Amino acid sequence: MASALEQAKVLLDIANSALNTSLSYLKAQTLVNGKVSTEKLDDHQLAGYEASYCAAELSAASVMLDYHAQISGQKGEANAKTEELITLQFAAETLQNCRTRFSARRADFGLDRAALATTVDSDDVDAFINEHLSAANMVALGKRVLSHDGNVGDHMLDEEKTMMQDSFKQFAEDVVMPLAEEIHTKDLIIPDEILKPLVELGCFGLSVPMQYGGIQPDEQEDNLGMIVVTEELSRGSLGGAGSLITRPEILSRAILKGGTEAQKQHWLPKLAVAEPLCAVAVTEPNFGSDVAKMALKATKTDGGWILNGEKTWCTFAGKAGVLMTLARTNPDPKAGHRGLTMFLVEKDTTDGHEFNYVQKEGGSLTGKAIPTIGYRGMHSYTVFYDNVFVPDSHVIGEEAGVGKGFYYAMAGFAGGRIQTAARATGVMQAAFEKALSYSQDRVVFDKPIADYQLTLFKIARMAMLLSVSRQFTYHVARLMDEGKGQMEASLVKLYSCKSSEWLCREAMQIHGGMGYAEESAVSRYFIDSRVLSIFEGAEETLAIKVIARALVEGAE
Repeated sequence: MASALEQAKVLLDIANSALNTSLSYLKAQTLVNGKVSTEKLDDHQLAGYEASYCAAELSAASVMLDYHAQISGQKGEANAKTEELITLQFAAETLQNCRTRFSARRADFGLDRAALATTVDSDDVDAFINEHLSAANMVALGKRVLSHDGNVGDHMLDEEKTMMQDSFKQFAEDVVMPLAEEIHTKDLIIPDEILKPLVELGCFGLSVPMQYGGIQPDEQEDNLGMIVVTEELSRGSLGGAGSLITRPEILSRAILKGGTEAQKQHWLPKLAVAEPLCAVAVTEPNFGSDVAKMALKATKTDGGWILNGEKTWCTFAGKAGVLMTLARTNPDPKAGHRGLTMFLVEKDTTDGHEFNYVQKEGGSLTGKAIPTIGYRGMHSYTVFYDNVFVPDSHVIGEEAGVGKGFYYAMAGFAGGRIQTAARATGVMQAAFEKALSYSQDRVVFDKPIADYQLTLFKIARMAMLLSVSRQFTYHVARLMDEGKGQMEASLVKLYSCKSSEWLCREAMQIHGGMGYAEESAVSRYFIDSRVLSIFEGAEETLAIKVIARALVEGAE
C-alpha cells in the first residue's frame, strides 16, 4: 500500500494535469496568428488569475514533498513528524483549493464534470482532503507545534547560513525590535542606530560581488544568504529594517547586468557600504506594473540628459543619495519598453518627510512622503523632476545602455520579488510567535484559548503557511543561485504575500481587543503585511500579466 506521502505526489500530479489541460484551453482561446494575444488573454483574467494561484500552490506542494524527503533522510521518519504533518496538510489544502477553483467555473477552464471527476474531484482526492484536513489532524499539528515551542520544521541551512541567520536574528531582537514601535507610531525615518550597524554587518553588500567590495562570492550569486538576512530583519520590523536590502540589491543587479566596467568599479563599492543609500524611481502616477508605458521624459543635451516628469512610490527617496530612475529616451510610444533608459540621479540626503534639491545646473528634485497606514520607517515619496541634468556617465551602460533600461530593471526585480517573499515570511514569523504566546496566556471561560479546537486549528494552519513560505522561498533562492528560478520568484511572491495577510490577521484575532490596540505589535504586523501583495509587482498584475501569460504561452 502506498504511503500517504506517495499518494500525495500522485494526486498532485493529477491536479497538475488538470491545470495543464486548462492552460491549453486558455491558449487556444487567446491565440492570434499563432501568438497569445494580450487583449484576448485579458478576456480571461479571472481564469488566468486563479490558474496562477493553482500553479503557485502546486509548485509549493512539490517543494514540500522534496523538503520532507530530505529531512526524513537526514533525521529519520520518526524525527520528521512535524514536517510530515505540514506537508500532508498543505498537499490536501492545495488539492482542495484547486478543486474549488476549477469546479466553481469549470467552463472557464475548458473542463467538464467528467474531467473533474477523474482529476481534482475524484473519490481519491476527496478522501485525501477529508483525512488530512480533518479537525483531528489539524488539532494534532496545533498541539505538536505548541509542545515544541513553535517549531515548524528544520530550516535546512548549512553552517554558514545558520551563522548569518543567528547574527541577524540577534541584531533584530537587540536593536530593531526595541525601536520598531516608536518608528511606526511616530512615523519616523529609520534611525542611524539601525543603519550604521547594518553597514558594519555587510548588509548592503549582500548582492555586490567581493571583487567590487561586497560579500557576495564572485563566482555566483548568494540569493539564499540575502533571503535569510531579509527574513530575520523583517521579523524585527518590515518598515524599520526588513526592506533596507531591497533597493541596493535592485540597483546592484541592474549595474551588474548593464553597467560598464568603470560604472561597476565606481558604484558597487559605494553601494556595499551605503555611501550613498539608494532608492528606485520606476513607478509613475498612472503606470505602476505597466513599465512599458512609463512617461518621465529624458531629452538629450550636451554631455547628458534633461529629465522632466513625476515618479511615485519611490521608497526611501529622502534618505537616498542616488535614485535609480527609469525614463523615456525615445518619445515614440510605439517603442514601449525599448524606449526606456536607466539613469543614476544624485541628490543630497534628508531625514525629513519632504525635500527640495536644487542642482548647480538649475534643475530641481522635490519630494514628499506619502502618508501610509503602515510600512513606516522607509517612507515612499512622490518625486518631481524639473529639468534635472544627468551626465552621460550616469546612464547605466552609457551610450550602449540607451533604450535598455527596462531589461536592467527586470534584472533587479526578480530579486526584489523573492526578497518580498522573504519579508512576508519574516513578518509571519513575528506574528506567529506573538499568537502562540498570547494564546497560552489568555484565559477565556476558565482555560487558555490555546486549549480550544478552533485556536488549535488556526495555530496548525499558521504553522503550515509559515513553513511552506519559508521552504518555498529557500528553494527559489537556491534556483536563482544556479541562474534559474525567474518564474518561480513570481510564484513564491504571489503565494507568500497572500499567506502573510491571513496569518497576521488571525494572529491579531487571537489577541482579541488587544490585537486592535496600537500598543500591540500584532496590529503593526497586520498593517505591514497588507502592503506585501501590492509592491514589487501588484498581486493581480503579477498573476495575470506575468505568471498566467508565461503559463499559457508555455502550454502545449
